Parts: sequence; structure tokens; C-alpha cells
Amino acid sequence: MSTDTVTETSSLTSALAAALHEAIRAAGGWLPFDRFMAMALYQPGLGYYANDTPKFGQMPQGVAGQGSDFVTAPELSPLFGHTLARQVAQALEATGTDEVWEFGAGTGALALQVLDALAAQGKAPRRYTIVDLSGSLRARQQLALARHADRVVWADRLPEVFDGVVIGNEVLDAMPVQLLLRRGGQEGGVWHERGVALAGDGRLAWADRPTALRPPLDIEGPHDYLTEIHPQGEAFVRTLAERLVRGAAFFIDYGFPEAEYYHPQRHMGTLICHRGHRSDDDPLADVGLKDITAHVNFTGIALAAQDAGMAVLGYTSQGRFLINCGLLDVARDAGPRDHAMLGKLVNEHEMGELFKVIGLAPAPSAEGWHPMGFASGDRTHRL
Repeated sequence: MSTDTVTETSSLTSALAAALHEAIRAAGGWLPFDRFMAMALYQPGLGYYANDTPKFGQMPQGVAGQGSDFVTAPELSPLFGHTLARQVAQALEATGTDEVWEFGAGTGALALQVLDALAAQGKAPRRYTIVDLSGSLRARQQLALARHADRVVWADRLPEVFDGVVIGNEVLDAMPVQLLLRRGGQEGGVWHERGVALAGDGRLAWADRPTALRPPLDIEGPHDYLTEIHPQGEAFVRTLAERLVRGAAFFIDYGFPEAEYYHPQRHMGTLICHRGHRSDDDPLADVGLKDITAHVNFTGIALAAQDAGMAVLGYTSQGRFLINCGLLDVARDAGPRDHAMLGKLVNEHEMGELFKVIGLAPAPSAEGWHPMGFASGDRTHRL
């Protein structure tokens, strides 16, 4: 790492720390974790997704000049996006729409793969809109998508109403969560909301306050229990439902249905940080220099969608979804490297089982067709 990079990183963390200290003091000395997470990830110019530090890639910091923190499926292999494009093409035709919307487009790799595949099928959309809070990634996306410049546009928010097919890969996990901690067991235990305060030496520190908030399920057992709830992710889905008039939405992310998410044995929650292809559980350290995520409660996402008038088109594992969409056919002419990556996309001990796919649509757009990705192995009944 160069001296300039070290200086830039130190300046970045100092500025973000100052903003967090000010926010904590302004809030009376205690900041709910969801507000802390929002600033750590999205504070303009300073948060992890709002600064210029490298994030996406197959190699960690200091290796081959990449300096990435994690790898997503599109970076593993173009087979991912080329296969997803088959589902997108079917959904565009079934819903009578001609625009694709992608949330959180990262490096632009998924957009490029989907657009290339749709163009090869003669089904290129009229427009491909990227909605991304990270302005720092836009230049990289524009470069990656140069050959599709005539149809790619960017937006920093959703319009009041729109049509189209929405895709989001690893978007829901990056939405701020609230942390709940039960001290004591199911009988007589007291629930607290976990937030962030300042220790005597000025360091960030955990601080818990009693709360009326609860997880959606009662959690059995005599032990302390730390978990997350997802009001922002669910609010995002409700907003999507209010504004998507015609079309469908497919979200791919790691997570569980509610009964697994709030299992008594998952007593340490799912919050995790990523930096340099390593994971840790301390979001208060190196703030702004690492990703902070939580697994998705897909039951909560489905219920939020249904309460807002959407239908659940299906829910299954990433591995099953890709195979249903014809991954093996797409991979027929792929090279050795992509064949090696295929296993990572679908195997149960890799991404194939931990990652799930949920499909949603406005009720009228859900009629008369069934997405190919859920043709077999649909687990909607387990949500």
C-alpha cells in the first residue's frame, strides 16, 4: 500500500469518525445501530459505499493490484448474468415491459452480462436504468458499459411510478438493520435495542437501551439472544410495490426464511463485516473501510410485498434458480475457468444454497405466467 493510499485512508476514517461523533452527540449520546450503519456505509463521500476505496474483485488487498474486499457472483463468472438474463427476458415478455432496473450495480459486471446476453437473443431492452446510492462507482460502471451507452441511464432514486423488470444482487443485505438483544431467557428476559455511544476515551462503544421492539417470532431458550430486524429493507419493498405498476422484481441475496433466521441456536445474529476477503463481527472498527451486512429475512420481505399488494412469484435457492434458467445450457460452450466457477454458483457448500432468490410482481403482472427460475424446487411454502 502506497504512502498516498495510507494518508487518504487515514483522512477518510478521521472525517467519518468526526461525523459519527457529532451525530452521536446530537442524538443525546446514543445512536441506534441502523443510523450508525447507514452513516458507515452511505455517508456522502465518506461511507464505505460512498468513497473511492476498491471493493469488488476476486483477489484481496495487496494481491495483483486489486485491493478488493469481497467477490459477488457476477465477478466470479459471466455465466451468472447470462443465465439471469433468460429470466429477465421471459419477465419482460410476460409483463409487456421494455425496461430493466438494477439496484446496486457494483462494478457494472451484472449489467454488462445481462445486456450482452439480451442483445445476443435479440431482446435488448429499450432502457437499462441503474439505481445506485454510490456515486463513486458510476464512472466505473460507465466505462464497463460503454458499448451499451445508448440504452444505459443512471438514477439516484425511483420515480413515482414506473414499469419494468427489477433485479438486485446483494442489495437487501446492505440495507441498515436494527439490533435487538434479549438479556435472560424467554421467561422474564428483557429486550434491548443495541446502539452506539462514545466511551470515555472517545472510542465508539456498544450501548443497549430497553425497548418495546421485538423480533417477529418468540425465541425459545434460557440464553441471551442477539438478532436483527429489517424495517428499512421491508420499507424499500413496500415503496417498490407502491411505484412498480407493471413488471416483476428478482432479488438475490444470502438469507433465510423467518423460522431459520430466528432459530434459538442463531443466538449471535447474522451481522458480519468484510474487508480484504476476510470476515469479522466488529462493525465499530475500521468504520468506512469495510462492508457491514446482515442476512436477509426473506419471510419479512415477502410479507412486506404482499401487504403492499404484490404477489410472490417464487422463492428458491440460487443454485436451483440458475439451473432452472438453463445454466448448464448457457455453460455448454464456456471455457475451463467458467466451468470451474459454475460449481461455486450452484453447489450447496458454496453460494448455491446460502444465496436465495425471491420473485415479486404487482398482482396484475403476476397472472398468466410462471417464472422459469422457480419451475422446480420452489420453496414459497417455507417462507
